[in-house]
Amino acid sequence: MAETNAFALISNCKQLTSYAGLDIQQNQSGSREGKTRISKKGNSFIRYALYMPALCASRFNPSMKSFYRNLSERKPAKKIAVTAVARKLLCLIYVLWKKEEEFNINYEENKNTDRVSPV
Repeated sequence: MAETNAFALISNCKQLTSYAGLDIQQNQSGSREGKTRISKKGNSFIRYALYMPALCASRFNPSMKSFYRNLSERKPAKKIAVTAVARKLLCLIYVLWKKEEEFNINYEENKNTDRVSPV
């Protein structure tokens, strides 16, 4: 929160991920296409602060765990999946702060049951 001044100048999640340096940077020129990487041009303190929570979330949070497992099966390095989880956590923190809500681990289950009305 201190690094972003409580999201005072941030207007959306894309802007926040760019500020943190967790946005994707394409490496291509003409017909040559290189690897995509995170830009790392943003605030390194945010990236460092999110690394360990991303590891914990990928082990213990069920939705993040499935997201991490899906990415780690497709990508060669597991650190790519950890970085993606960190980006997802950053967006989650931003949305919860802006909506002034608390984290609900059963949100997806509750959202699906709210749509189905009992007869």
